[in-house]
Amino acid sequence: MRSRHLFVALALLLAFSGCGGDNAEPGPTAPRATTTFGEELFNERVVGVNPGCVTCHSLQPGVTLVGPSLAAVRSPVAGLSDAEYIRASILDPDGYLVPGYSAGQMSSGWEQYLTPEQIDSLVAYLLDQG
Repeated sequence: MRSRHLFVALALLLAFSGCGGDNAEPGPTAPRATTTFGEELFNERVVGVNPGCVTCHSLQPGVTLVGPSLAAVRSPVAGLSDAEYIRASILDPDGYLVPGYSAGQMSSGWEQYLTPEQIDSLVAYLLDQG
């Protein structure tokens, strides 16, 4: 009788060990890059220890809060795609300064608080705003 229980337990263990694996959906700590997720991130008031995007940037054309409006943001840099420009502006805010804004005005160090997937989602969302 004992060997039968052992056999059943072993069979169940083998059956359940095949569940999940690579087909599992990502959890909240590893979201897929989407414009919806980007919108949620953009609208967070605080990200890590920094003010969130919505705190300083408007999505309305011509509306300035602290930083420039991000409505229809496009790359002003020759050879740099819109997506590359937005990503660079998040990761190195002083790399390409918008006229009228000074270095150090935007918080830096976003790669400490945002995963690559979160940055991809923000880029996708901002591209979708134009």
